[in-house]
Amino acid sequence: MLFPVYWMLNSSLQNSGNTLTGEIIPLSPSLDGYRTALTEQGANLVTSLMVAVGTVIFTLAVAAPAAYALAQFKFRWVNYALLAILVAQMIPGIVIANALYTAYEQIGLLNTIPGLVIANSTSAIPFAILIMRSFMLGLPPAIIEAARVDGAGHLRTFVSIVLPISRNSLITAGLFTFLFAWSDFLFALTLTTTSELRPVTLGIYQYLGSLVQDWSAVMAASVLSAAPAIVLLVVAQRYIAAGATGGAVK
Repeated sequence: MLFPVYWMLNSSLQNSGNTLTGEIIPLSPSLDGYRTALTEQGANLVTSLMVAVGTVIFTLAVAAPAAYALAQFKFRWVNYALLAILVAQMIPGIVIANALYTAYEQIGLLNTIPGLVIANSTSAIPFAILIMRSFMLGLPPAIIEAARVDGAGHLRTFVSIVLPISRNSLITAGLFTFLFAWSDFLFALTLTTTSELRPVTLGIYQYLGSLVQDWSAVMAASVLSAAPAIVLLVVAQRYIAAGATGGAVK
C-alpha cells in the first residue's frame, strides 16, 4: 500500500524525470523537480491552503453550535433534522456542483475562494455535525446544569464549557474537513474556469498534459500536495482517535 507513495517520492528525486528508467533508490537525487513544481504550482498550493483553512473555519462555526443544539436540546424536530443531515450526506457531489455553478454564475461567486469554501462546506458540515453530536451526547449533564445554575446562558455555556471539553471532537472534525477541502477535485473543476484561481488538485490534473515527459516535476508537485495532509495526520493522530470514539461508549 505504501509503495506507490515511496515511488512518488523516488520519482520526484530522479535526474532523468522518467519513472520507467528510474532507480529503486535515488543514489544521485536531484531537486530540480521540486524547483519546477514550486514555480509552476506554488500559487495553486497557496490557493488550496486558503480554501482548506477557510472551509475548516466556516464548517466548525456552523457545525459546532448545530451539534450542541441537536445533542442537548430536547425538541421533537431533532430527529427530522438528523434525517435531513443524513440525506444531505447521500446527495452525489456532482449534483451539488452543477446546482452551485448555476447559482454562482448569477451571484458572482465563480472563480472565488469564498465560493469554493461554501461548496466544500456542503459536504463537510453534515459530517462534522454527526461527529461532534456523537461526542456531545456523552457530556455530563451535571456540568452543563452547574453552568446554567451559575447564571450562564446557552451561548456562554457553549463557549466556556462545551467547546473546551469537546476539543478532541473539534480537532477530529476540523482535520477531516481540511482533508476534504484539500483533496477536492470536483468542485475545483466545476466552479473555477480561469487559471488565476486554481487549487493544486486541478493544477496537477492540468499539469499532466503539459509536462507528461517530466515526471520528476509532476511527482514533486504530488509530494508537495500530499505533505500537509501527512503532517496533520501524524501530529493530530491521538486527537483523532479520541474524538472519533469519544461518543461511542458512555
